[in-house]
Amino acid sequence: MRRIYKISFIVLFLSAITFGLKAQKLVDKVVAQVGSEYILLSDVEKQFSYLQESSGSISDEERCSILEGLMAQKIMVDQAKLDSIVVLDAEVEQQLDFRIESILRQMNGDTEFFEEYYGQTVPEVKEWMRINMKEMLLAERMRGSLFEGITITPSETRAFFENIPTDSLPYFNAEVEVAEIVLVPQVNEVEKSKAYESSMAVYKELMENNGDFAALAKKFSDDPGSKRLGGDLGWQTRGTFVPEFDAIAYTLKKDEISEPFESPFGYHIVQLLDRRGNTVHTRHILFKPELTFDDIQKTKEKLEAIKEEVLVDSISFQKAIKKYSSKDEESFNNNGRLTNPVNGTTFFETADLPPDIYFAIEGIDVEGLTEVIEYTTPRGETQFRIIKLLSRTRPHKANLKQDYAKIQFYAKENKKNEYFGKWVQEKAAKKYVQLDERFASCPNLMTWGKENQSADN
Repeated sequence: MRRIYKISFIVLFLSAITFGLKAQKLVDKVVAQVGSEYILLSDVEKQFSYLQESSGSISDEERCSILEGLMAQKIMVDQAKLDSIVVLDAEVEQQLDFRIESILRQMNGDTEFFEEYYGQTVPEVKEWMRINMKEMLLAERMRGSLFEGITITPSETRAFFENIPTDSLPYFNAEVEVAEIVLVPQVNEVEKSKAYESSMAVYKELMENNGDFAALAKKFSDDPGSKRLGGDLGWQTRGTFVPEFDAIAYTLKKDEISEPFESPFGYHIVQLLDRRGNTVHTRHILFKPELTFDDIQKTKEKLEAIKEEVLVDSISFQKAIKKYSSKDEESFNNNGRLTNPVNGTTFFETADLPPDIYFAIEGIDVEGLTEVIEYTTPRGETQFRIIKLLSRTRPHKANLKQDYAKIQFYAKENKKNEYFGKWVQEKAAKKYVQLDERFASCPNLMTWGKENQSADN
């Protein structure tokens, strides 16, 4: 049962993105109800198609397991609503933007190919995905609330490790833990002034010469995501954008164009295309100030000075993180430690490290600091960091002395999974459940709604 819940969380949006629009060609119907939530046949078929493509041949019986996973998610969505758990519209939009941008990156930014593949425009696909995204976030938040009080003791960690058969102990490759201090170059006032003047020139073209907004956005905008669409940002709810943007967008009348205004991203010109209550359809042209060589060099020199402070013990590395490092970095709230996206821990096999960090730590000892590293973020922004090597282990079989933190992590995850499995089983027996006849004989669903059915009888 637990395996299917895991599949459901991993597959849900991968399958929706890849197969969702094609699955709509099916004659759709409700195949299950859990509490107040419904599951469609197309929901099952999306995931079945995904598993077929990713895993090869699978049996038709796998649909029973897929449906169980979807029902487990619906239990969490239903319970989240009963518990008044909230997911803001802005959070949904942020996740949708991230997924759409990821797809477009894989398509080399080709929106024509995107529209041909999905049969819909980018804003239309976002709208189609919105409800499922909100449900996924509700389920994740519900799952997180279930785990808030779960802790793992040293004795539980040892017991977990000792229950692993000796011949089944994992063999760990060489691994490291690293922490960082990150500085982000700040644009100088001269470049900000240039960006503002550019925005005023385009604003004048729009207002005095009746310029084509979309054409000017494609030519001048520094927002790569909307530039291809003539600055079109689609339908968005209040709170999706930064406050400075919302403050202007929601005061405009239909088709009205704003004067240039500043946000953390630069200077914007915004046009309101339409509005429906608390939702607006806008387009914009962004003028982003350019970093100069001096801006970049000053940041590098500042980070070199911070490194020197640490080396002469004027300040500890941990205090320097809190004092100087960018608060926008995920590592800032983890004492500077980088998290490995492959396994969710702070341990990296050398192959999992970004190349610049891998080469920078190659010759240093544990507790040593790298030189200042210049790197480019996925958004194309220049940043600087210094890395501290916290630990390094050689290839070895898992043991409590060297791997206690990792074993403790896996022991806690195992405890969470066991708790979650029991919670779902208890809720599954009590919730109102209705199954379509084609799934009524699934052996793994026999206990769903059992207590509720007994009470009805």
